[in-house]
Amino acid sequence: MFFDTDCGGVVHNLAYLRMIETCRTRLAALMGLNLRAMADTRHYPVVTRTEIDYKRPALLGDWLVIRGRLAEISRARFWCAFEMARATDGQVLVTARQALALVKMPEGKPQRLPAAWAQQWDV
Repeated sequence: MFFDTDCGGVVHNLAYLRMIETCRTRLAALMGLNLRAMADTRHYPVVTRTEIDYKRPALLGDWLVIRGRLAEISRARFWCAFEMARATDGQVLVTARQALALVKMPEGKPQRLPAAWAQQWDV
């Protein structure tokens, strides 16, 4: 989108974070944490770290394909990995990963991750 770019037509780094958020929200739904489930259980995935590697710029008018996966899991933290590629040529533009914790709100208490995640997502 035009609002995702700077005056030179290059996608701004903040736009990548928004795209990662969208992809992560869809991935969470596949893992049983859709928005309704989070509101009902009051368990929310909270980002504790984000790492992004910008390999090539996306430009105004590029269509991007964004893939996310559960990459690593421990008792209280998990990592999601993301890759953004240009749809027309498959060129990888950005790779990223985020560490998250499952937190019970409003207490802010970290929760143990469901054991089924490791089995279901082959981590």
